[in-house]
Parts: sequence; structure tokens; C-alpha cells
Amino acid sequence: MTHHARPHSTPFGHPHGHGAHRAPTAALPPETPFETTTRLRPVRERRTGRALAVGVCAVLGIGLIGGALTGVWLAAAEPGEPAEPAGYTQAKDLWHNAPVDTLFPRTLAGPGAGPGAAARTWTRIVVAPDAACTPAVLAKGLLATLRPLGCERVLRATYTDATASSVITVGLVFTRAEPTTQRTLGQGLTTRLGQDVPPALPGPGTVAARFGAKQRASWWLNAPTDLPVVVTAVSGFADGRAVDAPQPADRAMTAGRTDATAQSGLGHEAKNITVRFEQLLRTAVAPPAKDKEKNAR
Repeated sequence: MTHHARPHSTPFGHPHGHGAHRAPTAALPPETPFETTTRLRPVRERRTGRALAVGVCAVLGIGLIGGALTGVWLAAAEPGEPAEPAGYTQAKDLWHNAPVDTLFPRTLAGPGAGPGAAARTWTRIVVAPDAACTPAVLAKGLLATLRPLGCERVLRATYTDATASSVITVGLVFTRAEPTTQRTLGQGLTTRLGQDVPPALPGPGTVAARFGAKQRASWWLNAPTDLPVVVTAVSGFADGRAVDAPQPADRAMTAGRTDATAQSGLGHEAKNITVRFEQLLRTAVAPPAKDKEKNAR
């Protein structure tokens, strides 16, 4: 199968292939002091009574400060979400630091990704250059949601299944959202946005040549809580057939559905491929222990 993208250059402006290495993450800025102290003014000698009053106030003040610190320590000891998930800051730069084959592997395995937990294998057939956040690459509702958070860049690629009967466009939308905002962003995101179907990415000269707006059959999107990214996916038939009413993946996966979208497993593919890409992004910022040991040798 002919690939749309060249095998030895990425659309994001970074070389990859045999012997290539991932570009280093930009150095973090130096830490700034937590607080700034000022020169103290000289204090005149005070009378005994006033000194006693000051001493009492000091004791009370120390007690209040101690109580406040105790509260802080207790709060810190309580289980809960960390201020920033591991790798969160590094993930913001993946769109231009990571090779294209890291973000969009040429071949991607999807164990249990089909109906009835059937295995899926997807092959990359086209990759688009990185793009600004615009209506050309993002659905209207998602774009409006992400713009206030700082929508950084959009990366997209289209895959086909092992039988070349379905095609699926995956989008990685990188944002500047703070961790606390990211944790609430993904809660019911697909439901909140309604019929906000992601754009398809066709591939001239490939089985995705006719994959356009009318061929979109099912879609899904998710914002993982530990990464400043929204992952989107939209699937369709490789034969170019039009679909009158695209369905969100969870609806297409409902038991008992007999329509072509549900029967072909396009809902399963759209939803499960987003999960697979979330895993790939986590691995990119925090490689498994075995990989760390290998690189250290």
C-alpha cells in the first residue's frame, strides 16, 4: 500500500527513521523564589508593658501559624489528585518534539478493539502536516471549547483496518490547559458537544481517497485527565458510501443494533482507537522501565 507521507521525514518538521532520535525537550526556565524578603526597619526600645503585650501577641500568632501549618500538612496527607500528573508539561511539546512514527505508528495493534472483543490492526495511510486550531481541522463545538484554554496545535492521520474495508481519522489536539481544567474537560465531552463530528482526512491514491464529510459514520473524542491533549477519531467505510446520520461510538456500540455502522464495528473502532492513542502518548512522555534501562546503557 502506498503511503501518503514520506518514510524519512515528518510532516511536523522533524526527521525520523533508522538512527533518528527524539528531539530533546526544551529546558525548563530557572525557578523563581517563592517569596521576596525586604530589609527590616530598626525597632525602637519599648516599655515593659508594651513588650509584654507584644509577647502575648507573638505567642498567639505562633499558635495560629502552627494550627494553619498543621491544617496544610493534614490536607497534603489526604489522598487525592497530584497538582500536576507526571509528564504533563513534557506532553505539551510532543507535537513538535516527537517523531511522527512515535505519535502515529505505521502499524497499530488494537487487541479487543472490535465487536465481541475481536482484535483489530490498523495501518497508517496518510498523515497531515501539523495545523493551527481552525474549523478546517476541528469540529465547531470542540474548537469553541478549546480556544479559551489555549488550543496549541492539531495533528491528524488516517488509518485503515487489515481488510481495507474501513478508514478512520485520528486527531491529536494539543492544548495549554492547566491540569485542574483538563480533569474536568473530558467528563462527558462527546455528549456535551452533541453532533460535533470531527472532520475526515482523505488520502488521494489510497483507500481513504473518498473519505469526506458525507462518509463519516461514527466518531468519538476524549480528553484524558493526565495529558493536555484531546484525542478524536472518526470512522467510515472505505468504499466511499455516504452515511445519512453519523453516530457517536457509544450509540453505535449498543447491543442489538442492526444498521451497517453498528454491524461493521465502526463505533468500536472509533472509541477504542482513541484509548490506544492515549496509551501511546503516555508512553511517549514516560517510557516503560525496560526502555529506560536500555537507553541508559
